[in-house]
Amino acid sequence: MYTRWLTYFAANALFAFSMSWGQNIDAKVSSGSDSPQAATSIPKGVILVKGAWSSASDSVTPLPEDGKIVDNVYRNAYFGIKWALPRDWTEEYTGPPPSDEGRYVLAQIVPTAAFQGPVRGSVLITADDLFFMPFPGTHGEELIDFTNEHLQPDYKVERPPAEMTIGGRSFRFFAYWSPAAELHWYVFATEIRCHAVEVVLSSSDTKLIQHLMQDLNAMTFPPEDALAGGGVAPVCMKDYASGKNILSRIDPVFSERRSNTVPVRIVIRRDGKVRHIHFLSAFPEQAKAITAALFQWQFRPYLQNGNPVEVETGIMFGRTPRPATASPTAGAPTD
Repeated sequence: MYTRWLTYFAANALFAFSMSWGQNIDAKVSSGSDSPQAATSIPKGVILVKGAWSSASDSVTPLPEDGKIVDNVYRNAYFGIKWALPRDWTEEYTGPPPSDEGRYVLAQIVPTAAFQGPVRGSVLITADDLFFMPFPGTHGEELIDFTNEHLQPDYKVERPPAEMTIGGRSFRFFAYWSPAAELHWYVFATEIRCHAVEVVLSSSDTKLIQHLMQDLNAMTFPPEDALAGGGVAPVCMKDYASGKNILSRIDPVFSERRSNTVPVRIVIRRDGKVRHIHFLSAFPEQAKAITAALFQWQFRPYLQNGNPVEVETGIMFGRTPRPATASPTAGAPTD
């Protein structure tokens, strides 16, 4: 499984290519006939994917994937991130929906056509859901140490793991590079709302990366206490939807039997009722059945300093993935 983490950054480099390739594809939607009336074109900049998808029970509550760039400023209400992009940098393509393991591509920032630098690079902002990611750790910063310890021989450590501060927030940092490709990756990780949020700077020019590191200091984040039940966000708590915390429940009734996993994040109100449901990956009929069931669940209210507060937690429906280990074959899902 650790090889999946090491190839993750390279996979995202292919993402921009696949999006560009997808712009030039015309797809025929067949209805049993090859007539011209049965053909349609995929809109530019869109790749159609059938199957499980992300969704939510309401359109008001912020989601991790809802971040966007407006007036060259990236804002993500869920994570509380705000960042004014460097001059002549922009987002060319938006990221795909979250995976069924809770992996997000929040933003991929690249130079514009007006960029005057001799060498180009990229800024990748990602998030991994610690409730569902197949990672043998409990904190987002541990992902840096795990990746550093399991680098493949083709990659070399350039800077060992260390603590750094970005926008007043503590990050775990390390850098590695590929001598064959002559590319450098500088990786920063922190934990926000039980997600490992990462910023990855990559380029063949370390001077450009140094300039991007300075630009990262303009990032702003909400205060730590605001993300620990201080009123801006719910308390993040793994495995809260289990054991004696569930006072009553109704199991979802599915109209079709499927073998996929359905990772779900829920926000529990102060009175123990479910307020919000976020499906990271689910078929429509699965989302409908699970929503109908979860809104009837009753949880034990969570008390903080003697007062009930909202809780955000995760539940996995369907097959449960096996936790990752140092073995390359780890991580296969089991029933």
